[in-house]
Amino acid sequence: MTSILRWTRERDPELNTVRKGARAAVIMPSAFAFSDLVIGNPVMSMYASFGSFALLLMVDFSGSTRDRLTAQFWLILAGTVLISVGTLASHAVVTAVLTTVAVTFLILFSGVVSSVLAGASTALLVSYVLPVTIPAPLSALDDRLYGWWLVGAASMAAIVLLWPAPTRDPLRPKIARALTLLAERIKLEVACVSGGLPLSRNPPLRALAEEANEAVRDMKSTFWDTPYRPAGLTTTGRAEVRLAGQVVWLHSVLEREPFDSGPGPIDPAVCAVETAAAEVLVRAADLLDSAGRGDRLDSETRRLMEARRAMEREVTGARVTGDATAFVASLEPSFRAQEISFAISAIAQNVEIAVAAEARSWRDRFLGRQPAGYSTRLSSARARVSAHAERHSVWLRNSIRGAVALSISVLVASVIGVEHSFWVVLGTLVVLRSNAVTTGQSALRALAGTAIGFAIGAFVLWAVHGHTIFLWILLPVTILVAGLAPTVISFMAGQAGFTVLLLILFEIAAPTGWRTGLIRLEDIAVGCSVSLLAGALFWPRGARAALGQSLDEAFTDNARYFRRAVEFCVTRCDVGSSAAYPSDTRGQALAAMQRLDDAFRGYLAERGTKHMPLSDASSLVASVTVLQYSAEAIVDLWSRDDGHVDRDRSAAQMEIVTAADPVATWFERAGKALGREAPVPERLPYDQAAEARLIAAVSRDLSDDDGRATATGVRIVWTAHHVDAARRLADGVAEVVEQIR
Repeated sequence: MTSILRWTRERDPELNTVRKGARAAVIMPSAFAFSDLVIGNPVMSMYASFGSFALLLMVDFSGSTRDRLTAQFWLILAGTVLISVGTLASHAVVTAVLTTVAVTFLILFSGVVSSVLAGASTALLVSYVLPVTIPAPLSALDDRLYGWWLVGAASMAAIVLLWPAPTRDPLRPKIARALTLLAERIKLEVACVSGGLPLSRNPPLRALAEEANEAVRDMKSTFWDTPYRPAGLTTTGRAEVRLAGQVVWLHSVLEREPFDSGPGPIDPAVCAVETAAAEVLVRAADLLDSAGRGDRLDSETRRLMEARRAMEREVTGARVTGDATAFVASLEPSFRAQEISFAISAIAQNVEIAVAAEARSWRDRFLGRQPAGYSTRLSSARARVSAHAERHSVWLRNSIRGAVALSISVLVASVIGVEHSFWVVLGTLVVLRSNAVTTGQSALRALAGTAIGFAIGAFVLWAVHGHTIFLWILLPVTILVAGLAPTVISFMAGQAGFTVLLLILFEIAAPTGWRTGLIRLEDIAVGCSVSLLAGALFWPRGARAALGQSLDEAFTDNARYFRRAVEFCVTRCDVGSSAAYPSDTRGQALAAMQRLDDAFRGYLAERGTKHMPLSDASSLVASVTVLQYSAEAIVDLWSRDDGHVDRDRSAAQMEIVTAADPVATWFERAGKALGREAPVPERLPYDQAAEARLIAAVSRDLSDDDGRATATGVRIVWTAHHVDAARRLADGVAEVVEQIR
């Protein structure tokens, strides 16, 4: 038993699937027994049974208990409307098909508005499909609704009484711990430098660094190494996805400081930046542990920005001693502090979004409204719908595909006159994916699972030999297995479990023996055929392709922004010209990031096997963010320049442009490779000679007549550091792109 529990926890760490299955195993037999044995209403018992699946197994709302109850209530109310519409539309084939097109499209496309609607789409579809595929007079509507309301009330009671779900998620405390330990590491580094202690001779620092490394590895393991993603589709969940990548980014920046380098002559202003950065991290970790308080980090991030700008002023006024190479090397700690500050600023922004999103009212979550103070051009539901009303939208494509597939299945089931047409549509729904290949694979697994379930179920019916009491005993166990199998074992095992469950359920209600399983096998085959047809005809490439295309656009637009930022930099120190602020390319880069976020959300919603591992997808999305922050850092660095130019710096300009252009071009080509439009580009080599040429070009500009560092000379060196950081980022992106191509 212990080994079984351990095995289950490995596949369902927070036991969310076990919780849902256990609830269904209690409520579904109880509702079925009450409807069938006490009330004696077979219609009510059918809707109580399938309603249990929809309300208990096919949806799992997040948030506080109150938020879950509110969402469940509105789901029950929406199901009431859909059952009524389905019953009215079932009288004629034409109305059933046309209504299915409209209702299915609206249900699926509404997921673009909010994660609440996206998470409830399958349950809503089941509540509509069951009545529309079983024609009945209007007088039968009451019995249908009674069954739905019975399990609806039971499901709300289960949220409160039967193993209430925790409001926390497994990833958040791991992120908070990693942030806390990284902050402690930065603080201890500052203490060592301020006290004149070599970093390589400090065992406590080594031990703390290793502890922080272990915390980051633990976070990555929780998020990437488990079969099922511990973050959801919500705004909070997506912010945590980005946070995981940004923590890895910050960790990589800190790891670049060698322990054997010695303390060195680091300016106290650098320590001030790192101290302020550590304070932001500590406060951010506290916010993640705040259980939903929508606080801000404004004061902490403002102090960090002020410390960074003060450092820039201090460094540019420092006295230059020794040769240019030594002075440029001495600027490395200040650039590292800049990188740390930008990484932590990005982390702080996402922590604020995650916490503020969690503190929203349920109404704002349902309508997809962004937290106050974090609005974007796509904050309103109307704006989001408008943004996705174009042919590249994965949400639009999947909505059309689903509407066509389900309406065809309703038509086919009506025309060929199958006995249980609901199973045809259900077969269409359970295997339909946003990719034709994975739809075909799911169809084969569904058929195989149904056949296996049919064989097992037929044996069970033969073994019990008409003794209904044994079927009642097996019913809760079968429900639990059917609920657990898709997540804990496999999709095919889930289909087998569901088939066995239906055989037992129908044998209790209306004994027909193994014939029920044979009918289900035939109907599932018809439904799978419809899914294959729709998947092949309507945008067969799917969410993976949409994510690749969005990554292509995001890398291309942000590489262009990076190139324009460097051009803005070099012309600010040019006697002859000065480029305008790159507002147009910045706007395009931000818009591309918004589209990438939407595509990533669609990718997270994709059911079935993901051909791009989640770790790789998250890493690529985080890399686009880092590239954008590099461009922002360069623009921010030179925007504060007064524009006064007193000498020719064409040689330094040429070296920076020569170094930056291949980097920007590489990211553009990497984007094309992700969009399947070009081969993977070769990795960028490190050009040590170019660094020497840059130092030679700026050597005369590094100090003024008083021997102090000039602002322009230091900014040129820092810009070169940003370009080199982007080159190092390209190495990591190249590794991921090579793996997934």
